[in-house]
Amino acid sequence: MANIKSQIKRNRQNEQARERNKAVKSEIRTRVKTAVNAVGAETEQEALRRAVKRIDTAVTKGVIHKNQAANRKSGLMKRINALKSN
Repeated sequence: MANIKSQIKRNRQNEQARERNKAVKSEIRTRVKTAVNAVGAETEQEALRRAVKRIDTAVTKGVIHKNQAANRKSGLMKRINALKSN
């Protein structure tokens, strides 16, 4: 346990950031699953748009790196296109 006041504050801030980042990453996973499950439905484009938007927002907030976001979007598009072609 930290005795220094500034370190106690840093620990508190880090915990809040960890919870916030965890929530954002969880939402990204949920939106991606929703987009994949919506293939063939009328809400397909909307679900895909929301997933991509949430990934981009995570990059601007600093939760994930921009290259990871590009990889995630690329993988999502590949999955969706593979499901469409079947």
